[in-house]
Amino acid sequence: SVYWLAVDVSRDATIGIDGRQSAGAEWDTMQGAPSRIRLCSVTEVASGEALKVETHGLTVAVFNLDGEFHVTDDACTHGPGSLSEGFVDGDCVECNFHQGVFNIRTGAVVQPPCMVPIKTYVVTVSDGAVYIDAEAVD
Repeated sequence: SVYWLAVDVSRDATIGIDGRQSAGAEWDTMQGAPSRIRLCSVTEVASGEALKVETHGLTVAVFNLDGEFHVTDDACTHGPGSLSEGFVDGDCVECNFHQGVFNIRTGAVVQPPCMVPIKTYVVTVSDGAVYIDAEAVD
């Protein structure tokens, strides 16, 4: 299954395609900038599935590998494929466009035609939500 989540970066809320709301980015009160970015609830991504999330100028794929969450850029480095719409097999994802394969944990290319690894993010799971560090966002 493929799900899509749009995140309101105004700090107020995120609204999923199903209309559910959840908290936005956590904010560093000393700096006024987010210290980490909330992507989704752990319940929104079933084991062996992926969720596309757009927030803070990013489009990422959140993967649940048997309860262990990983985040990569959603765009394939080879073409217009969306990795959240790809086929997850173990710790790899096959792009739905040209069938290139990436390791979800490391971003490494496992099978061509892809040649360039995908970006991965350090993930924190806290209070039932999946976060990435804001500092990792270019």
